Amino acid sequence: MARHLSPCSSSSTTTTFSPSSFNHEAHLSRKFVVVPSRTYSSTWVSRIHTRINQRMHPQLKSSNGHPLNAAYMQDGLPGNPLAKEHFEPRMKQRPIPLSEPEKAESTLSITVVGASGDLAKKKIFPALFALFYEDCLPENFTVFGYARTKMTDEELRNMISRTLTCRIDKRENCDDKMDLFLKKCFYHSGQYNSEEHFAELDSKLKEKEAGKLPNRLFYLSIPPNIFVDVVRCASLRASSANGWTRVIVEKPFGRDSKSSGELTTCLKKYLTEEQIFRIDHYLGKELVENLSVLRFSNLVFEPLWSRNYIRNVQLIFSEDFGTEGRGGYFDNYGIIRDIMQNHLLQILALFAMETPVSLDAEDVRNEKVKVLRSMRPLQLEDVIVGQYKGHSKGGKSYPAYTDDPTVPKDSLTPTFAAAALFINNARWDGVPFLMKAGKALHTKRAEIRVQFRHVPGNLYKRNFGTDLDKATNELVLRVQPDEAIYLKINNKVPGLGMRLDRSELNLLYRARYPREIPDAYERLLLDAIEGERRLFIRSDELDAAWALFTPLLKELEEKKIVPELYPYGSRGPVGAHYLAAKYNVRWGDLSGEDS
Repeated sequence: MARHLSPCSSSSTTTTFSPSSFNHEAHLSRKFVVVPSRTYSSTWVSRIHTRINQRMHPQLKSSNGHPLNAAYMQDGLPGNPLAKEHFEPRMKQRPIPLSEPEKAESTLSITVVGASGDLAKKKIFPALFALFYEDCLPENFTVFGYARTKMTDEELRNMISRTLTCRIDKRENCDDKMDLFLKKCFYHSGQYNSEEHFAELDSKLKEKEAGKLPNRLFYLSIPPNIFVDVVRCASLRASSANGWTRVIVEKPFGRDSKSSGELTTCLKKYLTEEQIFRIDHYLGKELVENLSVLRFSNLVFEPLWSRNYIRNVQLIFSEDFGTEGRGGYFDNYGIIRDIMQNHLLQILALFAMETPVSLDAEDVRNEKVKVLRSMRPLQLEDVIVGQYKGHSKGGKSYPAYTDDPTVPKDSLTPTFAAAALFINNARWDGVPFLMKAGKALHTKRAEIRVQFRHVPGNLYKRNFGTDLDKATNELVLRVQPDEAIYLKINNKVPGLGMRLDRSELNLLYRARYPREIPDAYERLLLDAIEGERRLFIRSDELDAAWALFTPLLKELEEKKIVPELYPYGSRGPVGAHYLAAKYNVRWGDLSGEDS
């Protein structure tokens, strides 16, 4: 008789445990253990503090604003519910001073699962080296690569070394730092669904941990269809017995509400919510991080942050290249799932949320969830989809999306989408939030544009003619490239006449801050190591995001909506302009005023 496999079923036959079985003491060492977020030693904390002060460069902070050394000391305080729940009874029975040997020595093991893939090579390993270069990793740490590819430790190091770079403000011999980092990198080859191979990895980890308190971080840089296999094997065979174990999960988190919910349910058979770090690298970008600082620490902005003064908000993502090299993957998801449902929607939630009680992760994420749950259901008439077609320009030919051999010739997958979204609450009622994301467009950029309302009874409206939009103040946060914040204002041109001009109050990051801006993955990896969850996505937040987009995606696919074609390298489908005009909005990135 055929056996029905649930979404959580492994691709191979394995021992099955019921969730309740993990409550038994006999299985405690096989399930990921939740412990206080920071268990590094006071010795290491003081050492890193001394090194940073000696170098006299700004001290790195975790995302909640605490200095790195202070952040490690927070857990275990009475205000920390996780520490209180799991450790208060033990502390009451026998207070353990920080200087005791078992508290003084800990180690961090970081395992990159999918180590031979592009993401690991281009982003994860370079980010880990950058943290090492900045002295943000503990003295006792090791990095393991895990993948199916057969490779030696030395071959892994050679592969990694080709992508490592030092900061532009080199404070030490770069080659020496690289050599030290590479010596801490190791490799283990194994199948993703093999408990035996993860048990072998566990043995290697224990060998490097050398009896110290082991803390383990797994980064899943793998396709989502093998997430559960890896989590199952790692939880049963390679989790830390008495330290913490955390897992970073890369998007996509499912394709719709149903698949996302199933994935979450399966992961929670082996992990607690506190151990799952769903990463969206856009939340680690400097300008996105600065969004809440700009709003909540400047009196000039917070009073204006509502429907009373803001006419519309635009969230724009564009790339000047197509899906070259990843068309097969992209065709299964499309631009809405790939960019809008996660990156842009997360930025929208951060932008529109109410002031949180504090900067603690749960307080911030609570406010983001409220925004997502307050959003009006997306209607098909408020969405435009497009797909780029072949184009010749300057004697060079550019391919169409369907020219990719891994993409079906009759594919209706959108490579461009624009949408008008609304938040049904008192602060934002009636304000259109316009999203636009596309590939093979005329420029590469990601930005947030806030267009303010016209000045009531403007004394100078005659000087602007009939186009009052030219007199509209606009705040722009350019996330990439060339990070910047600028505010468009109206001013008088010097001279005897009364001629008005639109100028910019500009904060260009590369001019104001000459230090290299850390990559988003550096910030997020550091936060995961610290146990700081503010920039990671909670399960109810993910549910609310999919609840907004799933009905739209289902309608697009069931009705087989044909995307509007646009030439490779153009400004996108004409329909996007009509969508904006429907709400009396003009796309800010197409005005010709911005570089």
